[in-house]
Amino acid sequence: MEALPGRIKVGSRAICVQRDILDVLERVGVGWQVVDAGVTWYSGRMFYREHEVSVMTFPEPPPGQFPPFVNTPQNVIEHLLEARVRAEPLIDLRYANQVVGLRQDDTGVTVAVETPDGPDSVRGTHCLAADGSRSTVRKLLNLPFPGHSFEDKFLITDIRARIEHPVPERRFYFDPAWNPGRQVLLHPQPDSVWRIDWQVPEDFDLATERANGGLDARVRKVIGDLDYELVWASLYRFHQRRVPTMRVDRVLLAGDAAHLMSPFGARGMNSGLADAENAAWKIAATRAGWAGPHLLDTYDTERGAAADENLRVTATTMRFLVPSTPAERAHRHDVLERARTDPAVRPEIDSGKLSEPFWYLDSPLTTPASAEDRAAFPRAPGHPRPPLPGVLCPDARLPDGTRLRAAFGPHFTLLAAPEAPLPALPDADRITTRRLPPEVARTLRLGRTGAALVRPDGFLAAILPARQPGEDRSTPGQPSPADTSVLNGQMRADDVGGRFSGDGRQIPGGESVAASTPHLGNTAVASLSVDKSPARQALAQSETGQPSVDHPAAEPPRASTLADEVAAAVRRASGWVVP
Repeated sequence: MEALPGRIKVGSRAICVQRDILDVLERVGVGWQVVDAGVTWYSGRMFYREHEVSVMTFPEPPPGQFPPFVNTPQNVIEHLLEARVRAEPLIDLRYANQVVGLRQDDTGVTVAVETPDGPDSVRGTHCLAADGSRSTVRKLLNLPFPGHSFEDKFLITDIRARIEHPVPERRFYFDPAWNPGRQVLLHPQPDSVWRIDWQVPEDFDLATERANGGLDARVRKVIGDLDYELVWASLYRFHQRRVPTMRVDRVLLAGDAAHLMSPFGARGMNSGLADAENAAWKIAATRAGWAGPHLLDTYDTERGAAADENLRVTATTMRFLVPSTPAERAHRHDVLERARTDPAVRPEIDSGKLSEPFWYLDSPLTTPASAEDRAAFPRAPGHPRPPLPGVLCPDARLPDGTRLRAAFGPHFTLLAAPEAPLPALPDADRITTRRLPPEVARTLRLGRTGAALVRPDGFLAAILPARQPGEDRSTPGQPSPADTSVLNGQMRADDVGGRFSGDGRQIPGGESVAASTPHLGNTAVASLSVDKSPARQALAQSETGQPSVDHPAAEPPRASTLADEVAAAVRRASGWVVP
């Protein structure tokens, strides 16, 4: 349901799509269309007055993989998505449907709408509200929208002009002669359109500037005497806000309805699309009946943490771009002045930390990495993230020419190292298995016999068995405890010096007996071994909230198998483990 009578066709609004979000779009069939409709860029330059002070570059991807960033206007992306929606018989797209009421009960949500034909209502199991910064649904839920708004004004124009640059690139200007004391951002768009984003004085009035020629003069200072067409112009202020919770029972808020942030860094549209995918697979799992009772709770846990990170990063950017205190202004001036001659200072220039996927290391759905790996995990913006549980699975080109990520979703995917004992997993419609070539397994730190469980949204739910302190699985031939001895799909405890619990942690001592088959809802996923040691009993109670139940022995003591660990990881990633 869309309140407007149709899609907005003029004005770029958000334009920059990050590589991993292109994967999200490709899962619904439009990722490569978005690339083809946009301008790909691999470099960005920053200038202070007349000096170039910084250049950032991104490597071009291997054939068949998405570029790091592509500038495709939001209205173009919406057009592509609308065409895909209209081709899907299961989707009923309704324009001119204004939501005016909302009621929830134990089985669903009823939304009251005003239409051109009069009042109507729509019933569904859930409601995903992506209705923008002035969200009607947010107001109907009586959710506050705490945060703050900045007083600084910015002017966006889309102009069509033949601006000659050697290559498409992002350009950011601090204190240029043609906008002294402020900044300007230039981005190329398709069809010879350029986004020019100015910081403007507080008393700037767009209508007055249009009428008195001030807007034309401002454009001329950037492009000179070139002919141009003004396609669109808009004034805006930016905001830093977030709802206290992104989920209220069966209603989930996404995008600007849930959080607002500065546009510098392209974290708005990209994070909104990540919200939508996170919500989509969890709602689908709930409707299909295999989700645990805690799965939908993790929408707010995961995407709320992502919103907090984006707000933190963009707040730091804005303190540099629009300093509000004498100390902040002095710091910015000092950094920019020194950056003219000192390359070591240039990383401190902040014109926007570009969008990147968030990591769910602390999610209840994630089988935790080792304490050593978690402590060493780089959390600063722009740093490469190692493939730990909770991180988006890296992409790779496979020997058959396909991409690794093309195998993901809407199911769980088990990625197995070359010598991993492939466990017999039922419910193949929900868990598919793929054997990896050695080089890809090393990239994922699987060693020779490990495995990775990937969620429907492409995030790593578990690396099994968990990496041990000091173990390097990225080096060819490097053995790991899991690699040492494998017999009939089971790790031998006498060879590995202990056993591995269902969440990948090594537990010394204790006995292991066969257990009754655990279930995801009403569907069994694997036959697990259960450790009766005190450590395992405590672990079981911490995971389920209930004491561990003893079962009579049905086979000789044995160590946890890969099947055991996969089943436990799937159970956790499906929302059956108490957070």
